Amino acid sequence: MKVFCGRANPTTGSVEWLEEDEHYDYHQEIARSSYADMLHDKDRVFKPMADAAVKIVEKNGFSDKIKVINKHSTEVTVGPDGDMPWRANILVTELFDTELIGEGALPSYEHAHRHLVQENCEAVPHRATVYAQLVESRRMWSWNKLFPIRIQSSLGEQVIVPPLELERCPGAPSVYDLQLNQVSPADFTILSNVLPMFSVDFSKQVSSSAACHSRQFEPLASGQAQVVLSWWDIEMDPEGKIKCTMAPFWAHSDPEGLQWRDHWMQCVYFLPQEEPVVQGSALCLVAHHDDYCVWYSLQRASPEENGRVLRQVRPVCDCQAHLLWNRPRFGEINDQDRTDQYVQALATVLKPDSVCLCVSDGSLLPMLVHYLGAEQVFTIESSAASHRLMKKIFQANHLEDKINIIEKRPELLIPADLEGKKVSLLLGEPFFATSLLPWHNLYFWYVRTALDQHLGPGAMVMPQAASLHVMVVEFRDLWRIRSPCGDCEGFDVHIMDDMIQHALDFRESKEAEPHPLWEYPCHSLSQPQQLLTFDFRQPVPQQLVRAEGSIELRRPGRSHGAVLWMDYHLTPDSTVSTGLLKPADEGDCCWNPHCKQAVYFFNPTLDPRVPPGGPQKVTYAVEFSPHSGDISMDFRLSDDLGAVH
Repeated sequence: MKVFCGRANPTTGSVEWLEEDEHYDYHQEIARSSYADMLHDKDRVFKPMADAAVKIVEKNGFSDKIKVINKHSTEVTVGPDGDMPWRANILVTELFDTELIGEGALPSYEHAHRHLVQENCEAVPHRATVYAQLVESRRMWSWNKLFPIRIQSSLGEQVIVPPLELERCPGAPSVYDLQLNQVSPADFTILSNVLPMFSVDFSKQVSSSAACHSRQFEPLASGQAQVVLSWWDIEMDPEGKIKCTMAPFWAHSDPEGLQWRDHWMQCVYFLPQEEPVVQGSALCLVAHHDDYCVWYSLQRASPEENGRVLRQVRPVCDCQAHLLWNRPRFGEINDQDRTDQYVQALATVLKPDSVCLCVSDGSLLPMLVHYLGAEQVFTIESSAASHRLMKKIFQANHLEDKINIIEKRPELLIPADLEGKKVSLLLGEPFFATSLLPWHNLYFWYVRTALDQHLGPGAMVMPQAASLHVMVVEFRDLWRIRSPCGDCEGFDVHIMDDMIQHALDFRESKEAEPHPLWEYPCHSLSQPQQLLTFDFRQPVPQQLVRAEGSIELRRPGRSHGAVLWMDYHLTPDSTVSTGLLKPADEGDCCWNPHCKQAVYFFNPTLDPRVPPGGPQKVTYAVEFSPHSGDISMDFRLSDDLGAVH
């Protein structure tokens, strides 16, 4: 049976209806679930998917001992006619996320103790403890606040300053989870020891009520308290002999034996405001939580008065920026080197009589071209929220009368919106909030096409062009999310492997998925190779753009997949890359930390090894459809004899 599904196309900007298999979302959910990654975690207690659990139990000969109840635990009934005949005396769960409580662990445990298990039951895991460490980090703080941005112009240095509303905003309450082991120690200064903030004993009644926990400490160094790094560990048994920890390498008891995980990482929390701290001068770090979220504050004295705990209201963004810009976008806007590159490129194309139209979501490009001497500047902000944010930033820099904000979709522009003028410079970063994959920002090309009638004779477009690039890599760890499990702790879970592979074969195995590769080290096995080019100086063509060829693998290793990214050619002499920041001549890859790259995983059931002797090749076919805006691709490993795998 087929069903029609509506979706917003991030590349063309249009809403389209597609005919899909009725189970398409089921296949997609399984294919992207990373369940296999969880089972590769040798420390982990796990619960397989309910619809595969029955078959796995049966295949392993436990049908007479294990009953699978396909319900949420809060819907399970106990009694003679219930799902369970009596209350359990052992509670085995896995309800945790990187933040520990973000998947509803507290209310689920609370309900289980009240309705499903006996008093004084044993729980596996038995206990969890949350740890925190206060640091100063300009890099991480740049993911949360807008910094002053400097522009060198013919009139001297100009500085874009953030509005007071942005500076005072406590920020978004959501945690930023990432692979903290990939953040260089040079990027932060430790201000406190590792502090155990609070513990939860899962064998006793658990409360989901809001609470706070304070820890007094003396700063190890003077500096600006900005960021709290946090993680947790779990003790599987009451004696704490079996422990599973998420600690980063510098706080780990065995850094060499560190277990890689992608389902559980580490947390970065931003304090509402940065605060100066003095070495040796006692402070209190406070962890607050409700039933799903954790946040932190720094206080000069203990928040406990007369035995009562003073709870802080959960912070909420009131400046709009944290709702519109994600953490990498903040970092991208704050990247002064990136700004300098745009300024240098703009200086080569701007003229005193330039009429500029900027098309990018929440971009500071309009301010750059104004300070560089453009006669008139227009910018399109399609959403009301983005319009309000940019208006605040322009007002803070006294540019509200210098830059005209147009709150319209680009294709709906009329001459009156541009005051009857023709555009001489159309520019974009390009960046659009709806983009997930690198080529989704080709939406800029479709906008350029829609605006063709508004461009004057000889009008320039920046970027002038874009190109799609690829490189075959060996991942240090990321390959695990697609690797079959086979057996896990003596249990045969091939059924789950087959189910995931079937879901991947439905569609996902022929598609790339976005990953921030600065968090996932890899080694290049080939040279970067250009696949397709897109000329923004011309409208989107009607015909398909296709490329076929092969990629020679020059280094021995395991070819786990192909990484794809976009380069934007601002001018013939200036290119901004969303992928490699420097050549991978020695194999080590340095990726743009502000962007997600696309990864096309090769079939994990095939032997991906590249022999030290003769080179292996990867053949490819890549096609861009102007009608749909999609890029379809197929990569295959082949040997010297031409055999394709």
